[in-house]
Amino acid sequence: MSDGSKGSQGSDGVDEQAPPAPAPTPQRRATDHGARRHDDTRGHKNNGAPRYLDPGDTVFSLWGRVIMARYRRIAAAATRHIIQRPLHIGVSARIFHPEPGATGLRSKNLQYLEESIAQWVMSRDVLVFMIPTVNTDGLLHPSNIRLRDYAKHLDGLVLQGGADVSPQSYSEVPTRPEWSGDRARDMYELELLHEFVEAGKPVLGICRGCQLINVAFGGSLYQDIATDVPDSLAHVNDDYDRNRHEIAFPPDSSLARMFRGKQSGLVNSIHHQAVKTLGRDMTIEALSVPDNMIEAIRYRKAPFVMGLQWHPEFHRAGGVELLDCTGILDNFLRVARETRF
Repeated sequence: MSDGSKGSQGSDGVDEQAPPAPAPTPQRRATDHGARRHDDTRGHKNNGAPRYLDPGDTVFSLWGRVIMARYRRIAAAATRHIIQRPLHIGVSARIFHPEPGATGLRSKNLQYLEESIAQWVMSRDVLVFMIPTVNTDGLLHPSNIRLRDYAKHLDGLVLQGGADVSPQSYSEVPTRPEWSGDRARDMYELELLHEFVEAGKPVLGICRGCQLINVAFGGSLYQDIATDVPDSLAHVNDDYDRNRHEIAFPPDSSLARMFRGKQSGLVNSIHHQAVKTLGRDMTIEALSVPDNMIEAIRYRKAPFVMGLQWHPEFHRAGGVELLDCTGILDNFLRVARETRF
């Protein structure tokens, strides 16, 4: 009877133990090793390829899938770069011309950027660069840089406000000497605008910038609203950016679609000139109420070229009194990202 021990009892009652296994010989060790190698390769085809591959695969189909996988990885990395790299937005320069008889800084040509416009654009986490005029014929420091180079390397352009557009730029003669405008700045910004439009980059014009966009495409301006349209609203006074009036969006305009459910808004008003005749391929985006002065325009043959007569940088984001223009800025920047390459 078995008692659970490893041995067993024979007929004479003596425990019998199993004989010890013989030590493996060198020949047997080699045989076992070969068997294990055979087991290890059992998951591969005879040619060494893994069994999980499709038996119908060819070298060409396999390499095709490898190349596509690499392409998808590179495309994903490029997409992350496009999304994560900050936009580079250029802002045209205001120009201070030397004052007769002045000394020191006022005797020099100055180019500058108004803080409010820079801060407004930067509020959407983009980098802002002021674009200076270029002078390839300069005696002191000649350069081969062109405005075209800025259009190539920047993602969008903002034309900031400032001095009047010269009537000469739209083939008229100033009706008063003080309305002669800044012809030198006109030439610089007109070239800059056309370079960005030709490069397919978006352009947003503010106040003077709106007027310049209209002139760039063959339009004209009222040299002085109060003189040319006597029954109009006061579009400028000593209150400067505290002067306000209402605007309305034409039903088929892009601003009407952007401000869905909002037919009008209150904006500041700081301009004595305004769009008179529309340039070619221009459409009206906003009108002042009730005098119907053009307050915003858009060029139809570009992804985004828009001019606003008011100053959105003076409107508080999320404000309830003045029109919140953050959506306009966001739309401009979205197009800048889509057209950056």
